[in-house]
Amino acid sequence: MASIRDLKQDINYVLGDIIEAALLHQATNPDSDTKASEAVVDDSITTFDELIAKVNDKNVENRKAHLKSVRAELESRGTELIARINKL
Repeated sequence: MASIRDLKQDINYVLGDIIEAALLHQATNPDSDTKASEAVVDDSITTFDELIAKVNDKNVENRKAHLKSVRAELESRGTELIARINKL
């Protein structure tokens, strides 16, 4: 079960850091348009909700493979969100 707890913490920390970076961009660039950074925050929250729901889904055939796919999805979606922050 420690693996599931660690995965949930990773999801929380990664997406929390992405949200923090987007809000930091808004704070340091008050004259720029905030719609893009707000979209990153909204997408991060949506991603968080979806990934936590997948982790909590117990009706899967192979739980270990399912959790590995959730971790891979966290990495890919996190990388995409970070790339969007870097473009701001």
